Amino acid sequence: MVLSDLLADTGARLRDSVRLAELTTLRVGGPATIAECATTEALIATVRALDAAGVPVLLLAGGSNLLIGDDGFDGVVVRVVTTRVEIGADGVIAEAGANWDEVVRATVAAGFGGLECLSGIPGSAGATPVQNVGAYGAEVAHLLRRVRLLDRAGGEIRWVAPEELGFGYRTSVLKHRDDAVVLAVDFGLRTDGSSVPLRYGELAATLGAADGESWPAAQVRDAVLRLRAGKGMVLDPVDHDTWSAGSFFTNPVVAADRVAQVRAAIAAHVGDVTVPTYPARDGVKFSAGWLIERAGFAKGFPGADGPARLSTKHSLALTNRGGASAADLVALARTVRDGVAERFGIRLEPEPVTVGITL
Repeated sequence: MVLSDLLADTGARLRDSVRLAELTTLRVGGPATIAECATTEALIATVRALDAAGVPVLLLAGGSNLLIGDDGFDGVVVRVVTTRVEIGADGVIAEAGANWDEVVRATVAAGFGGLECLSGIPGSAGATPVQNVGAYGAEVAHLLRRVRLLDRAGGEIRWVAPEELGFGYRTSVLKHRDDAVVLAVDFGLRTDGSSVPLRYGELAATLGAADGESWPAAQVRDAVLRLRAGKGMVLDPVDHDTWSAGSFFTNPVVAADRVAQVRAAIAAHVGDVTVPTYPARDGVKFSAGWLIERAGFAKGFPGADGPARLSTKHSLALTNRGGASAADLVALARTVRDGVAERFGIRLEPEPVTVGITL
């Protein structure tokens, strides 16, 4: 089978032997064949053609939530570079490949509110519902109106309501599965230009706002960008602290009947301290970053010579200091995960999707 013949009429652009490290924010990942799709029509046709031929497919857009192995991907990486963004009277529809922060910026610049707390998050619009992206007290599940999906098994294309997506903390029914392709997202906006009610203490304090107060979306966006930049969470090609996948571990939710046990383990290792926790649907949410630091993994761990290290600004981010391999990052992730589990009895779960590797 010749891929160029198979995809000749799809509108995709083929590139051979591309290092996936060039397309991910962690800057690791081995070689693969890339099919770039600049239109939704090309994306649909390409996925359908590859599926019909039995060719393995990896979908990739912004590459900000992926840890890909050093051996690359044995199949075709379909790169989603669709970029259309349409702002309407009370909402925005963005194609899956649109840069997420550009979507947020455009809505705020047009005088709308709603997405401002999600400013500065790297990656594509299509990825946001997959893991229910959230930050500073807001998350996609609260804002999304619908998602346009391609059903790879049946071929159907339809708009899907949020209640069908099984949203949870940093997850949805779309995560860790590949039978549906996000084509576009539709978010409702606040037409008066005000932000969502501010519920995140750090952000409210930065603005001098009261809990639950709404502020002009542009001011909230500026504050969020400053906070994220201070933690190395806004992409900067010269700042290795931003060569990451953002927060590598999710904040663990501990079942109510285990909370006392976990608190006792923390007290045994750290002493009688105030532990930052938050209410969660299925128990109590603990701060992963706090647990990592108290388990002995300070910012910058394991030190100046490591090609893969914790960010010097934020202990929850694993970073590539230049020249790191996927294996280096996996080794660091395992060290941190196992150290937290040994000390506190909590197993941290990775937030990025892994390809060709196992943590």
